[in-house]
Amino acid sequence: MKQVSFILRRIWCCWFFISGLISFLVLYPFFLLFLSREKWFRYAWRLKTVWAHWILLSVGIRYKLEFEEPIERKRAFVICSNHASYLDIILTNIAFPNYFHFMGKAELLNVPLFKIFFKRMNIAVNRSSIRDSHKAFERARSDMQKGISIAIFPEATIPECAPRLAPFKNGVFKLAIDEQAPIVPITFLDSWYLFPDNSREKFVVRPGLSRVIVHKPISTIGLTDADVGSLRNRVHELIGSTIEKKGNISRCTNC
Repeated sequence: MKQVSFILRRIWCCWFFISGLISFLVLYPFFLLFLSREKWFRYAWRLKTVWAHWILLSVGIRYKLEFEEPIERKRAFVICSNHASYLDIILTNIAFPNYFHFMGKAELLNVPLFKIFFKRMNIAVNRSSIRDSHKAFERARSDMQKGISIAIFPEATIPECAPRLAPFKNGVFKLAIDEQAPIVPITFLDSWYLFPDNSREKFVVRPGLSRVIVHKPISTIGLTDADVGSLRNRVHELIGSTIEKKGNISRCTNC
């Protein structure tokens, strides 16, 4: 029975990618247009939200958003979340109401569907190069000074231990402190279960409910570089404890 379930979920995963590809091809001319000029990037971002809803609806994945506090509009934030599944990218576009740019690993420039966004609008980070990393964070600072929020997965990758957290990198917290911008932690509770990415379960998808908690923004006013570690640990503890309490990790066979 487990083998049959696994095969069905693998077939469902194929449909996930087919649906994403078909919808992307339909929207591609509009993405191409909106990404041709910086002043139109916001329209590309809104269209990505439409695309995200389309993909989830087509594969039977519902979502439930819980906001601990309303997000202030027209303000730049640093968005910081756990990264347990490819669904997290899609869900971030749905969950966060303000215009934002993603920061992601440079390898995304080689992914057919995503490279169109990382060539211009989003920010690719080559972590193997100090110079390139510095340029990426300078671009992020420039965007934030224009009122654009920045979304980063501080684990830098989907960890094998997901849904439990891997250590967080410092960059996201230094960026927030440098810009004195509030951090909005986001916890994805079920994405690891609906679309896992580990050595035991890979490229399998199941329909269901994905719960997302958008936590209360954490102020960085008055913090300095000396506070990077404590801020990082605070956010790590908040997201990690939320997963432990509400994430149904007893379902995890990889924990």
